Amino acid sequence: MSQVVSVRPHDKYYGVYIVELEDGSVKLATKNLVPGHRVYGERLFRYNGVEYREWNTYRSKLAGALANGLAEQPIREGHKILYLGVATGTTASHVSDIVGPKGRIYSVEFAPRVMREFVLVADTRKNLYPILGDARKPQNYRHLVEMVDGIYADVAQPDQATIVADNADFFLKDGGYILLAIKARSIDVTKEPSEVYKREINTLKERGFEIIDVVHLEPYDRDHAMVYARYKRK
Repeated sequence: MSQVVSVRPHDKYYGVYIVELEDGSVKLATKNLVPGHRVYGERLFRYNGVEYREWNTYRSKLAGALANGLAEQPIREGHKILYLGVATGTTASHVSDIVGPKGRIYSVEFAPRVMREFVLVADTRKNLYPILGDARKPQNYRHLVEMVDGIYADVAQPDQATIVADNADFFLKDGGYILLAIKARSIDVTKEPSEVYKREINTLKERGFEIIDVVHLEPYDRDHAMVYARYKRK
């Protein structure tokens, strides 16, 4: 395996690191909250006594968005996050690294089989809180989730923007942020992705969001875009 030449904080993105390897390649990484533990087979790098985890741009839509120049990485140490569609926890584990032990990630997943895998990740990462539930029905888990600084959403539903806005009405602080991975083909396979993105973004605007940036995720994910927006409570 190629040796680590240097690790430095990303000059643009909070909590993200650039790992330079001996073969000349450069990788995104986060500082491992649970040293020695992998989540999805990612490479671990040790440098100056600190362990970092490669953040694979082909496995995580947020990493892909950062690689494609998203305006900002708004997640901070200590933040409370509501994560809709956590799946097996690939991206959530890197968010877990960033928010650190004082942060919390309320992690909603609909599929029981997938949730069983995620619970194993949450076993070692104490800032992950698994919630088996339907993101379309935030009232069903309102007793489990506090007001949050941000919402991360990766839900393969036709009404993704509405789902996020409904959850924001329950849980998102005024001025809080969302990171929404829009899956155009999950919404309407008959429409061009650009039409779908426009429609979902208009829904967010109507529900009180200021759109800060929209980044397409090719080549890492086809027909996907990451929307970064801020919420103004009415």
